Amino acid sequence: MKKVVAVIPARYAATRFPAKLMQMLGNKPVIVHTYEAAKSSGLFSEVIVVTDSEMIYNEITNRGGKAMMSVKKHESGTDRIAEAVKDLNVDVIVNVQGDEPFIQKEPLEKLVRLFDNEIVQAASLMRRFDNNADAQNPNMVKVVTNKNGKALYFSRSPIPYQRDENFTATYFLHVGVYAFTKEALLTFTTWPQSVLEQTEKLEQLRFLDNGVDIYLAETTYKNIAIDTPEDLIAASRIIKDE
Repeated sequence: MKKVVAVIPARYAATRFPAKLMQMLGNKPVIVHTYEAAKSSGLFSEVIVVTDSEMIYNEITNRGGKAMMSVKKHESGTDRIAEAVKDLNVDVIVNVQGDEPFIQKEPLEKLVRLFDNEIVQAASLMRRFDNNADAQNPNMVKVVTNKNGKALYFSRSPIPYQRDENFTATYFLHVGVYAFTKEALLTFTTWPQSVLEQTEKLEQLRFLDNGVDIYLAETTYKNIAIDTPEDLIAASRIIKDE
């Protein structure tokens, strides 16, 4: 059996919504909801919050959870995770975003099951767009895969391009939950940013540029991320209705 851990990168100073992970959602901060949701899935040997904030660290550990302080400053959550796991005895690392308090077992399990295939080094999730108009939005990242679920490309542009108006294209949204083997993750952090990555501002293209395949599992899960104060208000309504 592979040892699978979930790591939640938790940076305090988010650009669009500073301190969003410590905002109260119901009677607990956002980051606590995310930690507990990942933990309750029962999929992981450990769930670890990796943070640059003593406040977040104390919040998790005071509640009996596991947290680690980052030693270095990092450009991305992926780099923060790599630092945290480099000395851990793990096989697969799942990157759970700290601002997704409603993360569910179903998509996480589909992601983890991809690693039953020994050739998989990196994996993620996708879902069909509810309407093709959303595929035009550059903030909604698209992915195309081959028949085996291997990513061919990720883009902010609508892909594939529908050349024939009599043929209806199917568009898939990339759901940004990632998993990696430990070796693939640590190797990733040694590579410089690739040209495609810099062009599209999509970190996952660094894998494809360096010949590492990313496999996608299809899900119907609609992630709810807390990126703005308005998102927090909407999430608070969900908590009240539960």
